[in-house]
This record gives sequence, structure tokens and C-alpha cells, in this order.
Amino acid sequence: MIVERKVRLVTDQNILPERPQQVEGFPMRKWSVSLYILDENGEPHPADCFQRVTYNLHPSFENPVQTYTKPPFTCENEGWGEFEMSIDCYTTEKSKQSIPHDLNFQSNHYENEHTVTFKNPSQALQQILRETGPLPSDEDRVKRKGASGPKKPNQKYDYEKIADGLGKLKEDDLLHVIQLINDNRTEDMYIKTDVESGEFSIDLYSMSDSLTKMLWDHLSKKGMIS
Repeated sequence: MIVERKVRLVTDQNILPERPQQVEGFPMRKWSVSLYILDENGEPHPADCFQRVTYNLHPSFENPVQTYTKPPFTCENEGWGEFEMSIDCYTTEKSKQSIPHDLNFQSNHYENEHTVTFKNPSQALQQILRETGPLPSDEDRVKRKGASGPKKPNQKYDYEKIADGLGKLKEDDLLHVIQLINDNRTEDMYIKTDVESGEFSIDLYSMSDSLTKMLWDHLSKKGMIS
């Protein structure tokens, strides 16, 4: 599953008249860059889809690599020069995508938008991404069965707990679960297997009640959920 979203970088900067110039003709400035994710209507939302965001600043900074873990991941500094930075957005500990950003002083406030891609997002990440728009699996279910979206929260099983439990399984047990899913798959289920990359993804909300019960019971037996 490939999910695309747009992110908006918001830059604010202003001159610090009380600060002495380090380089003649270039006043000291205070600047900040914040990151938001946009919904279908272009409205900004907290970028909870990222675990952390790292700004790679000009090497002349005392601390050129700065990491933030809470939206809107605002990076705030002082300086006199413009420069091009890269911003690394992490969805997991190792999975990241980089966004280029031109820090300039032509305007006190300016915004830039970039498209980011999420490949085979986890169930937990899918739920976060649904807050800003539908996923391909949602559209497929609508086409196949006229479904209206994920099951309601008052369903018997907690799908977020199932997703978290699956993420805790060791490789051998995870292969057993994949076999269990394939053995009990139905026409309405959304499953995607990428043999070349060894990736397997499923929309848990598309599973039958009987398969959901099997997974729940299996994860409970393994102590992954309670």
C-alpha cells in the first residue's frame, strides 16, 4: 500500500536589532521552521505520523543536527545567513524520508509544501493517516462492497491492540499468523504481498469476525494483548 500526503513547512524570521552583527551588513535574525501534515482540503494538522523530525542545519552551527519529537517539530535558532537544509522525517526508528528546505530572509513568513510517501504503513500508522484522508484500502473496499470505512469503536475487538500485538511477534510466529490469514482470507479482505521486498500488509478492519477472533485468541495466548 502506498499512501501520499502533503506536508507544509512554515518559516518565520525577524531581525534582532539589539544583537550586534557578526558579519557587517548581515543583521542577526531569529528564525523558526515548523512542520504540519495537510488533509484533503489543504488544512494543516499535527504531523503525528512522524515519530521524530531531524533538521540538518549548516555545519557552521554549534549544534548542526537538531531533533524534535513532538509536533509541530519546531526548530528555532538565531543566525545571520541563508542556507539550504535537509529535514529527515522518521516514521519508525530507521524509516525516514528527507525534505529539502531553503531558509531565506526574503519574507518574514513563508510556507512551502512537499509530498511525502508512506509505503506499507503499519495498522497504527494507517489509523493516524486516516485522520487526514482515506487510504487506498478504504477506496478498494468501497468499490468492492460499498463499505463506508473502518469498523466503529464499539466493536468487540480492539484493532489497535491487535496491530500492536502483531508488531511484537517474533519472525517464526509472524509467519504462522500470515499463513493463518491466508488460509482464512475472504473476498472482502484487503491484503497486499510484495514478494521482492518480503513485505506483507493487511487492513485489519477488512477481516471477517471469525478471523479477527482467531488472531485475538492467538495473540492473547502469546501474552501480546490482554
